[in-house]
Amino acid sequence: MICLCSLAYGSNDWPTYLTTLHDAKVFHYGSISLIVEPCRSAHLKAMEVAKESGALLSYDPNLRLPLWPSADEARKQILSIWDKADIIKVSDVELEFLTGSNKIDDETAMKLWRPNLTLLLITLGEKGSMYYTKYFHGSVDAFHVNTVDTTGAGDSFVGALLCKIVEDPTILENESKLREVLKFANACGAITTTKKGAIPALPTEAEVLALINGA
Repeated sequence: MICLCSLAYGSNDWPTYLTTLHDAKVFHYGSISLIVEPCRSAHLKAMEVAKESGALLSYDPNLRLPLWPSADEARKQILSIWDKADIIKVSDVELEFLTGSNKIDDETAMKLWRPNLTLLLITLGEKGSMYYTKYFHGSVDAFHVNTVDTTGAGDSFVGALLCKIVEDPTILENESKLREVLKFANACGAITTTKKGAIPALPTEAEVLALINGA
């Protein structure tokens, strides 16, 4: 992993970074690196190179309003790269922030749909997740656990999803497969909330399968 925030486009580190991008199956990114230069230019160039190399572009805005100059600027910049991604994951809070609607329904979610998208995901915490593709849409229930700390739950969810997509890209074209993967991802996110911290709370595959099979 190379941090864009410490990498200026054109720096001596770029050749190494470009090799990593050329070999990537997925390039996953947020919006924080869009706030200031040189992070922004590095971010945009990395997206361009990854796309040209055939990687899936996965975007989780990961809204952190205190880091932005204003809410309007955050919304503008987050949406400025919306039409570049193949997969986008937003939370219910981000859905409201980006659309201006406090309704969590298909009509509101479709305000964030773009023709370039392969998959749009809305995570709803204890209410599960909603999914949208060009061919089908629906929702998957959450797993109910004793929540201690929600830090890292979204990252756990999307990480699990992307790993499964890399293993089998046809998941994006098969609703039955996608629902099973989202069930797995929901379980990952749920287990992550049962412990304090982010990385230490990430579950093993065995823990995830145990939760799924015990549900």
